[in-house]
Amino acid sequence: MHTHALTQALTLYQSGTLTFSQAAARAGRSEAEFAKTLRRYGVSVRPEPVSVDAGRRRVGAD
Repeated sequence: MHTHALTQALTLYQSGTLTFSQAAARAGRSEAEFAKTLRRYGVSVRPEPVSVDAGRRRVGAD
């Protein structure tokens, strides 16, 4: 288990430096596993802002 990476990811997530998905990747866990870990340590999952490009589709011109 990579406890240093997990501790670092938890700290950076709590401080707002990393997003949820970035912190999960840094911890070496899936997002579901990272959410469980956050609950275990009493850290709440904060809402993530929605990206402006999230709903856009690329359309090619003919």
